[in-house]
Amino acid sequence: MKRLGKMVLGAALVAGAFGAVPATAATAAGGVSIMLDSYPLPFPVAPAVMNGTTMVPFRAISEALGIPVGWNQAAKQITATSTDSAGAVKKVVLTLGKAQASVNGASVKLAVAPQNISGTTMIPLSFFSQQFGAAVSWDQASKTVSITSPKKDLYTLGFYAQGAYGEVSLIPGFDAVAFGWSRIDRSGAFTTTGTEFRWPQPAGDVTPESIVRDSAAKGTAPYLMVYSGDKELELTKNMKDLALQQQTIDSIVGTATSKSFGGIALDLEGLGMTGDKALAQSEYNAFVKKLSASAKTAGLKLTVILHPLNSSYKGYDYKTLGTLADDLVIMAYDYNNETGPEPMNKVDEAIRLALQQTGKDKLLLGISVYNETDKTVNAKIGLAKRYGLKGIAIWRLGLIGTPTWNEMGQTVELQ
Repeated sequence: MKRLGKMVLGAALVAGAFGAVPATAATAAGGVSIMLDSYPLPFPVAPAVMNGTTMVPFRAISEALGIPVGWNQAAKQITATSTDSAGAVKKVVLTLGKAQASVNGASVKLAVAPQNISGTTMIPLSFFSQQFGAAVSWDQASKTVSITSPKKDLYTLGFYAQGAYGEVSLIPGFDAVAFGWSRIDRSGAFTTTGTEFRWPQPAGDVTPESIVRDSAAKGTAPYLMVYSGDKELELTKNMKDLALQQQTIDSIVGTATSKSFGGIALDLEGLGMTGDKALAQSEYNAFVKKLSASAKTAGLKLTVILHPLNSSYKGYDYKTLGTLADDLVIMAYDYNNETGPEPMNKVDEAIRLALQQTGKDKLLLGISVYNETDKTVNAKIGLAKRYGLKGIAIWRLGLIGTPTWNEMGQTVELQ
């Protein structure tokens, strides 16, 4: 990806912030909460205040920021190694009881030596922010430490559908874009015509084909998105009619290949709300297995877009689908029927449930910017970063807007 630069660190802010916390040697920081990207960060041991310095569990906060941590029992040392968005590596070594840290071999003085509290290594929060690029602020009234994670290079998928052309200029900012120009129709057959999710008409020199070509030429992988709901059992019909299903698979792969797409984004929704949920999963697994094999033969990638596991739709087997697809999108939205920003606890739960079924390197967190604002979108991206997911999937171009796009660029690398 192209680099847009680094985040400004919040070290100067931190230096004076924690003097406001009552200074009592080795006391619990009663009532102090820590927020990472606007969402609570749980700790095995509560933050503590030592000689006016707020101490936090090193491993918990490091791992939440994706920084690997190692422990040397004999030397009583904890080591963290990070790589920033520019590829620079930083190795930090801390020793229990020693007020000197090693940063890439150089000695750095600590305000308070690392301590072992209830089996957890605690370090000064201000030191952490300075060394690992996390901006930190303190709110005295609520006794809240707010941490903003550094910008990270995540895989980014954007969705493009009718009404998206106004933001066509944003396509190069994504690693991949899924063009929603096809669907399963009411008869259960694949089509690129109809009233929605249809192949667009040319507008002068601008054609759907030229948009796809331009995307690929500028480094954004174009995917053909195939949509279906199941309100009229059109998807169920396709799952049960094997001849129709094979025609659908052949048409999807044939269209993707002939129109120069690099992959397929499968967005077949509505399975498993009622009826035999295990059967729905089995049938869908069989469909995706056939499509995956055909796509692979044609040199196409496959992304499967799924309802979250804490939704009402239970027809999706993340564990099996994760073995068949290149990645899975968790549609962690519409919990509030599109009435506002998604509840963070529901999005968090959706991620944790998915991680019980498949690896983090397979998962993209779906975010609907229609429901979010420029003030809330980065909190969702922060959860993707916290859990080390492969990336994010943004629904959709045409709805993003400049304020939200700019905010996203503060936390994730956009091309």
